[in-house]
Amino acid sequence: MLRPIIVVCGIVLAAIGGVIAYRAIFLEPSAAFVISNEGVRELPNTFRILEGIALLIVGAVVAFFAAVRRGKAS
Repeated sequence: MLRPIIVVCGIVLAAIGGVIAYRAIFLEPSAAFVISNEGVRELPNTFRILEGIALLIVGAVVAFFAAVRRGKAS
């Protein structure tokens, strides 16, 4: 009974992490600007990208290990 709930929670956690990482990389404004002689460069919010990728990995691992049936050790 508890296994499907953990699998769904892991999938939801991974999806949230993926959305956070995607938004930090592509959609939301950058965290900093670098102005040099060549022009202006935008730097993405690295902390939010790492946070999203970490949530994605943790959620996928939780869902995977909850879904895999392990035999009893004898």
